Amino acid sequence: MAQVPTPTQPAPQLQRAKLTIGVVGLRYKQRTYVVAGTNVRVAGTMNAAGAGDGVTIDLFRGKKRIRSAKAGVNKQGKYNAKLKVTHTGRYSVRVRHKQGVNVAAGSSSRAHFSAVTSKLHEGSRGPVVKLLQRQLRRLAYVTTTRGTYDASTSRAVLAYRKVNHMSRITSVNRAMMAKLLTGRGGYRLRHPSAGKHVEADLSRQVLVLADHGRPERIYPISSGKPSTPTVVGSFRFYRKDPGYNSEGMYYSSYFIRGYAVHGYASVPTYAASHGCLRTPIAVAVSIYNWIDVGDRIFVYTKGKGSTRVMPNAGP
Repeated sequence: MAQVPTPTQPAPQLQRAKLTIGVVGLRYKQRTYVVAGTNVRVAGTMNAAGAGDGVTIDLFRGKKRIRSAKAGVNKQGKYNAKLKVTHTGRYSVRVRHKQGVNVAAGSSSRAHFSAVTSKLHEGSRGPVVKLLQRQLRRLAYVTTTRGTYDASTSRAVLAYRKVNHMSRITSVNRAMMAKLLTGRGGYRLRHPSAGKHVEADLSRQVLVLADHGRPERIYPISSGKPSTPTVVGSFRFYRKDPGYNSEGMYYSSYFIRGYAVHGYASVPTYAASHGCLRTPIAVAVSIYNWIDVGDRIFVYTKGKGSTRVMPNAGP
C-alpha cells in the first residue's frame, strides 16, 4: 500500500528589514557635526522581530569605506556603537543586516555628518567658531555668534570651563568641544523655582542670571579672597550705582552692606576681591541693566564650611 506524503509546513514569511541610523552630535542647518579624533556614537533601529540579531555599521569617508563595527539589536529593536573618526572632513554611516530567522537582509540609507577641529582660541575664525559660539549661547553662555573668536567668546569659554570643572583657560580643546557638541555642560540652578533671580556659585566662580526656571546668562566672576570672603546666603538687591566709584567699582548692584555685583578692571580666574562679586568691565552694564532692585540673589559654595560676613566689604 502506498504511503501518503506528510504535508510540510510553509516556511515563515520574513519581514522586510526596516533599518534607521543616526549620529550623535550637534545638528545645525541640516547637518550633524562631531569632533575629529573622538569616538563617535551612532544609534538606530530595526524591526523588533530581529531582536538578538547582529548588525554591521560602516563608516565612509567620501565613497571609501574606512571602518566597520558590529552591534547587537535589543528587544526594542535598538542598537548603538562607537566608531573612531580620526580626521576632519565629511563622513557618512550606514547599517547592514544579514538575513535572520525573522527579518530579511537589508541596509539603511546613509546618514551624513562632518568632523571638525577642536583646536580653537582667540583669533580663530570660520564656520567651526560659529558652531562653538552657537552652542555656547544655547547653554546660556554669553558670546557673539559672528564666527570670530573674540573676547566675548573667550569669556564664555572660561565660564563653561569653570562650570564643568575644567582648566580655567580661554581656549578650546578636544574634551570641551566633544562635550559641547553633544549638548552637555549647561548650568543646573540650585533655585529653579525662585523666578527672576541671580545665583553666584563661589566654588566655580560664576554668576548666573536666571528666570523661568532656567539660566539666561552665565558669566565668569572673581569673588572674595580667603582673607576677605564673600558673604553667603539669600539676599535682595537694595541699591544700584551707575558709573565708576572711588574704588574703581563699575555699575554696582548692592545686595547687603558693601557687597555688590560690579565690573572691575581685574577679574582673575580665582577668588581675589575684597568680598564683592567682580565681573569683567565689558559685561558690567548689561548685568546692571538686567538686575532690578528687589531681585533676589543666592550666594553659595559647594566647599566645606561657611563664609562669614565682613563689615566693610569692598571691590
